[in-house]
Amino acid sequence: MEQTTVLSRPGSPKTAAGPSPATRLLSVDVFRGITMASMVVVNNPGDWGNVYAPLLHAPWNGWTPTDLIFPFFLFIVGVSLTLSRSTMTSGLRVARRAALIFLVGLLLAGIPRFSFATCRVPGVLQRIAVCYLITAMLFRIVRRDGRAPGRQALAMAGWAGLFTLGYWALLSWVAAPGRAAGDLTPEGNLGAFVDRTVIGVNHLWQRRPWDPEGILSTLPAVGTAALGCVAGLCLASGLPRARRAAILAAGGAALTVLGIAWNQVFPINKNLWTSSYVAFTAGAAALLLAACCWLTDVRGWKRWAKPFEILGVNAIALFVLSALLAKLLMYARVATPDGGISLGAFIYSRCCEPIAAPKNASLLFALTHLAVLFAILLVMYRKRLYLKL
Repeated sequence: MEQTTVLSRPGSPKTAAGPSPATRLLSVDVFRGITMASMVVVNNPGDWGNVYAPLLHAPWNGWTPTDLIFPFFLFIVGVSLTLSRSTMTSGLRVARRAALIFLVGLLLAGIPRFSFATCRVPGVLQRIAVCYLITAMLFRIVRRDGRAPGRQALAMAGWAGLFTLGYWALLSWVAAPGRAAGDLTPEGNLGAFVDRTVIGVNHLWQRRPWDPEGILSTLPAVGTAALGCVAGLCLASGLPRARRAAILAAGGAALTVLGIAWNQVFPINKNLWTSSYVAFTAGAAALLLAACCWLTDVRGWKRWAKPFEILGVNAIALFVLSALLAKLLMYARVATPDGGISLGAFIYSRCCEPIAAPKNASLLFALTHLAVLFAILLVMYRKRLYLKL
């Protein structure tokens, strides 16, 4: 995740320049923008009781389009770190960046009433930080061995295989105390036991006995980022762009098939981040990235991609602003004859519910949320302001 804590303008003597069209692949920014736009929409419905099924997570085993968003983001983290010079400059800089991402995740989760006694320790940005740190360090080792790019890709694929196969073995053959080996229920799986023991229920998601971004399931998530590195090495190769897109598509199709086959013995499950889920979602991510590469970098069809580019080049700003806007809409109160409701509920009831059926009204609210954020990021894009970590 090549973004950091300062707002920078190109040309500033103390800050890095923002994205440069000459040094960035448009397809990567567009992929990231599509992923971030999808995240905003699924996270901010007007009414959680009225949401179209594809915009909800699968309850446990299985998947919906919504379950692709987080692994897509981790996949593009892996892609980006192979394309960034800063990855190889200093291990301390990589560690600092990971720590900052982790800290931002904690702070966002704690707004507006942070409490050390009940704060949730795992989270989306926290998992991204850990996966970025481990994957970047592995890539630094692989890169410094002086291997050819093709051998670097094989090495990173090997690491991905090690993490995913190792995780499969752990969940299949190691039992949590009082449970049977291979128990994949929410309370009985080995990862849930590790989270309760190490972190404690008070610091898990909604104080449940398991956390979807827990400790053990972060291991296969590193595999997702490592597979993103493989894709990034393909994009950075000297091959013709059409060939790169074809290789990405072929690899994506193979991984998708592998994930579907693996699902028969180790179910696709986002909450557990199962190994079949890693293969399936990384395959889907490679297919989407291949499509973006073909359309923008090969065919040169760029006009449709501009909105996604604007969102993608400032992904960390979009994530932070989306979280802050959601908190504002949740906690700001509007006085009513009944005593008061949240600002979000007030806007939804007055502006969305009267003009559309329940599910469409809920989706309209989410799209409006995205439109507001897009307007902010458009101004930042035109002023060449980028929030970077």
